[in-house]
Amino acid sequence: MKCLWIAREIPFPANSGDRIYTAQLAQSFAQANGALSFVGIADEQTGPAPQGGAVQWTTVSGGRYSTARALLSTLPLVAAKHATSRYRGELESLYAQEWDAVIFDHYASGWALRDFMRILRRAGRRPRLAYIAHNHEEKVLRAVAAESDVGFVKRAGFWQNYFKVKAMERYMVDTVDVVTAITAEDAAGFSAQSPGVKTLVLTPGYNGKVKEHRRIDASGPRHVIMVGSFHWAAKQENLRQFLKIADSIFAAAGVTFDVVGDMPASFRKDIEQGLKATVLHGFVDDPTAIYERARIALVPEAIGGGFKLKFLDYIFRRLPVATLIDAVAGLQAELREQMIQTPDHASLASAVVAAIDDVESLNRMQDNAFNQARSLFRWSDRGQALLAALSR
Repeated sequence: MKCLWIAREIPFPANSGDRIYTAQLAQSFAQANGALSFVGIADEQTGPAPQGGAVQWTTVSGGRYSTARALLSTLPLVAAKHATSRYRGELESLYAQEWDAVIFDHYASGWALRDFMRILRRAGRRPRLAYIAHNHEEKVLRAVAAESDVGFVKRAGFWQNYFKVKAMERYMVDTVDVVTAITAEDAAGFSAQSPGVKTLVLTPGYNGKVKEHRRIDASGPRHVIMVGSFHWAAKQENLRQFLKIADSIFAAAGVTFDVVGDMPASFRKDIEQGLKATVLHGFVDDPTAIYERARIALVPEAIGGGFKLKFLDYIFRRLPVATLIDAVAGLQAELREQMIQTPDHASLASAVVAAIDDVESLNRMQDNAFNQARSLFRWSDRGQALLAALSR
């Protein structure tokens, strides 16, 4: 099949969950299909794409629009930043070709779907269309707006963006032939809103670092770790809310909380005041040493629940995981059984403190999760499933 994949950006370096998911799913789909044309914005931070594979990478230069300009658009914020005149021009030339399938990655490519449908009315043959959903965005953005405790102006902006995202996502789900979802819960949400829509659950695969052997030692430091990218509002709000509760609990128990990941300077300044047990490392090129001294990895994400790629990173690095029940949706039951799960932030922090010195249980948890995960997360299976859905 002649297939076009439209994304926000060229997903390299693959240093966040969104980028990893896009890069790996696109490449596994291309391998299954034999070829794929991929287009996205490239800027000064974009790294080189893999050479010699089945993907033809087309880069759009010129960067993104500014946040100030995007705020004035009728599009959702992220979509408006990527809907540049250069990108539209690149797509016009691509849309002139005949495609068997066009894949729109993330709700931020909804503007490209609208442009394509306008062109399609003047054309003849209609290709198969797919929307690659990274979340049930309407649900996530509503939670960000409703639960955030930021100032009035910023919260009003969250609500404004929520309504824009809601309209965009529903339009995409109603327009395409196939909607993919990372969790069954998200797929059910799309089906409830648009009865009859074809959904396909594509949980992430894994091809990252694997640590074959590791023992957690009672003589080692009493550290816990959280790794992520903290530029998205939902990620920031999750961390902000957790630190308000957990930092003092960890400090009282003599536990150090290592938070690793890039974040805006303004957000860091806002949350680091008064922290006692938490160390904000920022972006770390090689966090292996921080992983090695951790006894437990945390996923305290109350907003935007569902399968997180970081679960796999932790499991394959042989770290036992402590998480919220809502955050673990979409993960296989046998893996959830090997995790510390609680309903809220306070109980999560307390459960971590209670478990951190029980190294025998921690080692058993990481061993069981690692052994079960080895056969469950092959990216090639995901690419073949998407190809099959678009071929029918």
